[in-house]
Amino acid sequence: MQLVAGAGVVVTGAGSGIGAALARRFAADGARVIVNDIDAVAASAVAASCGAIAMPGDAASEEGVASLVQGAADELDGIDMFCANAGVARGDGDAATEADWAASWQVNVMAHVRAARLLLPGWLERGSGHLICTVSAAGLLTMLGSAPYSVTKHAALSFAEWLAATYAHRGLTVQALCPMGVRTAMLDGITPAAELILGETAITAEEVADAVVAGIADGSFLILPHPGVARMYANRAADTDRWLRGMNRLQTQTETAV
Repeated sequence: MQLVAGAGVVVTGAGSGIGAALARRFAADGARVIVNDIDAVAASAVAASCGAIAMPGDAASEEGVASLVQGAADELDGIDMFCANAGVARGDGDAATEADWAASWQVNVMAHVRAARLLLPGWLERGSGHLICTVSAAGLLTMLGSAPYSVTKHAALSFAEWLAATYAHRGLTVQALCPMGVRTAMLDGITPAAELILGETAITAEEVADAVVAGIADGSFLILPHPGVARMYANRAADTDRWLRGMNRLQTQTETAV
């Protein structure tokens, strides 16, 4: 898929932030959009703002994903693109609790797995389908200050890579959206250390949506709204020890600053 006009699109976590910007942009470009969010009021408000359809619910639980996929497929007469955008950032360093880890795993990873499990049979049968996973640059690099976020975003990227490697020849398009700082409520709630790292480079959710539309047209696996992430990712792979030393120095600086 290179254009979203006429496509049936589902966006999870679309009650605010990146998800809301994606829903509005897709609707403006002619897509038929389902706005999903666990916050029913927020989902309805975004849907009303762009002529989309609100379908609130939990996009992470088995029951919630099944209800969303079935309901959206019925409403849209089939799902062409699914944006697994819902995410959480919980847990500060080694103080993250069992609940922080569990919530991060369910929303940041299993929501993607459960959606793909239900969507793949139909997509593979017809020979086309498009999955966009909102991963974050933390999945390519890391996020100082939040182990659950970093670990689960790495897992989300790995799952997206596996899907692309396994099913591209059968018509499945998978893309991983990996922004750095984005001015959303999630950024407002991150640790002081992460704010020091991301704050200066933070962009708007609408700029991320622009990058996604360009990425859909381009077809590349990684969608990088912050171009510098590609260089950092390459440096990490080329000399991991040097990269880790640099990250540790940055960690030290953030501890001194806060």
